[in-house]
Amino acid sequence: MLAEVRIDAILQRGQPVFSFEFFPPKTPAAAEQLLRTIDELRSIAPAFVSVTYGAMGSNRGQVIDLVARIRNEIGLNPMAHLSCTGHSRSEIAAILDQLAAAGVDNVLALRGDPPKGESFVSAPDGFAHASDLTAFIRSGWPSICVGGACYPEKHPDAPDAATDLAHLVRKVEAGADFLITQLFFDDTDYFAFVERAREAGIRVPILPGIMPITDVGGVRRMTAMCGAGIPAALESSLAAADGDPTRVLAVGVEHATSQCRELLARGVPGVHFYTLNKSPATRRIVTALSF
Repeated sequence: MLAEVRIDAILQRGQPVFSFEFFPPKTPAAAEQLLRTIDELRSIAPAFVSVTYGAMGSNRGQVIDLVARIRNEIGLNPMAHLSCTGHSRSEIAAILDQLAAAGVDNVLALRGDPPKGESFVSAPDGFAHASDLTAFIRSGWPSICVGGACYPEKHPDAPDAATDLAHLVRKVEAGADFLITQLFFDDTDYFAFVERAREAGIRVPILPGIMPITDVGGVRRMTAMCGAGIPAALESSLAAADGDPTRVLAVGVEHATSQCRELLARGVPGVHFYTLNKSPATRRIVTALSF
């Protein structure tokens, strides 16, 4: 069984770390794929792995089961995503109690996304903002390390970058121990964002989130939803490789590896990989890096 490990304590050691994000599988075949991916990435010894949350908390039971299994059977350090969407305070409290009972020490507190095409509406007796959820966790579950999300290129719902940053300040003041960025493909965006965050008084570690591109259509849809941009040179390379999965993978790995090298050279606390439940691209990138 894995010993208790808070992510903020790991980051305080001062050595760059790497971590992976997974999402709960929807089918038995996908479940087998995920277990293979976790097994293949386990040898890399990530500092932690995270498990995402479904729309409106639709798969909360599956998330709890999966993070408990990752911790207690596979032996990796898990972080459970927890969102405000669709949950009352009492439901969120019950989830936190279940996670604590399973020995899960880390939670990523999120507002969450509404169903496609709808605006966010908080549940009755629920929370409207991730900062509110963060404060709730901090007040009742002090043993849990709370992470928060941030957006180098602005949250898609924020009217401007200054407003988005003000919300982030409130999230950190509410008790977030560290932050993980949304995916980005230009390191300049990350470093400019970190500089603005530090000027605003944010001192917690800010982990860059990197997604190795493996599918051209998929990354275009994802960036359209989350507000991230694709640099012109990368877009051109992807367009030239589109239709050839091997070439697309090579382009994605090369770009992500280049990003990570610059990030690490400039002293980031680590790199969080959005794996999309697949291991080949992430393994190739980590193997190419000197952690």
